[in-house]
Amino acid sequence: MAELRQNMVTKEWVIIADERAKRPDDYIESHQQAITETQTLYDPDCPFCPKNEELDLEIECFPAKGAWQTRAVHNRYPALSKDGNLSRTFKGVHRKISGVGHHEVVVENPRHNTTLALMSPEEIKLLLETFYHRGWSIRKDSRIEQIIYFKNHGERAGASLKHPHSQIIGLPVVPNNIRNRIDVTRRYFDDTGDCAYCTMMQDELKSQERLVAVNDHFVAFVLYAAPSPFHMWILPRNHSVSFLYSQSEELDDLAKMLRDVLRRLYIGLRDPAYNLIIRTAPVKEISNDYTHWYVTVVPRLSRTAGFELGSGIFINPAIPKESAAFLRRVKV
Repeated sequence: MAELRQNMVTKEWVIIADERAKRPDDYIESHQQAITETQTLYDPDCPFCPKNEELDLEIECFPAKGAWQTRAVHNRYPALSKDGNLSRTFKGVHRKISGVGHHEVVVENPRHNTTLALMSPEEIKLLLETFYHRGWSIRKDSRIEQIIYFKNHGERAGASLKHPHSQIIGLPVVPNNIRNRIDVTRRYFDDTGDCAYCTMMQDELKSQERLVAVNDHFVAFVLYAAPSPFHMWILPRNHSVSFLYSQSEELDDLAKMLRDVLRRLYIGLRDPAYNLIIRTAPVKEISNDYTHWYVTVVPRLSRTAGFELGSGIFINPAIPKESAAFLRRVKV
């Protein structure tokens, strides 16, 4: 029989449809689809490949001297404008804020035919350090309330360019879904004195059913109430409100964890499209005890249809513990 499960942090309900569930290996991508490593090492038409750099958009390179390994550049078609004053207009039911903020692209690697699953931990750590460095820089802008770090891998996940890249957007507002999660975890803390995320993580460590990987500083697991197949969270084992508080040794372990988890997806499901998001506290609210930053990995293996749009409840045709067991068996 199908079950409705609720995520204790988001309060969102999902339907785990076991009677129509697919086996984990049913989600392996077709061999007709070219995987990342089979692409060309260099594309003369790619604006992110070495020698093609759009230098007028460059913010900074890492390392600062010599051949670059990661680059932060302005998005040529930004969602928000870096220049301008923050203004708010409320007239009856019409509310608007000027579209100011930051929209940066982080070119993850000089190689055109790579992705995080194929990079070394050292290369991934440099990317994380770039996120960290750019995050602190954007935070200095008093107009910014929230920073979103995200990666779209594959067309189905929204990637318009194949060269490995991520994006950082600094918003002048805290999005409602982030605000709702903060409100839920604040109430949980008021009632119990505990962090809801830490409680969830400890439960996953105890049951071990949905664990994918564990190291000294991070835990990766498929959610009990996963809204889609193989939907995972990666949580810091030590309570921490903001990604911007990360220490060097933690970024070391996060780089290793990301390579491990994403390599399991790459090998096990044959390079599926996915979205990766670093969810962290609002930049002006990084001193509380009830929020906890983490990484979300969402493989794009199912589609949203009318029921999901009409109800806000997702139907997951994959059993979370079976998805996790499948990934644990992948040899990386």
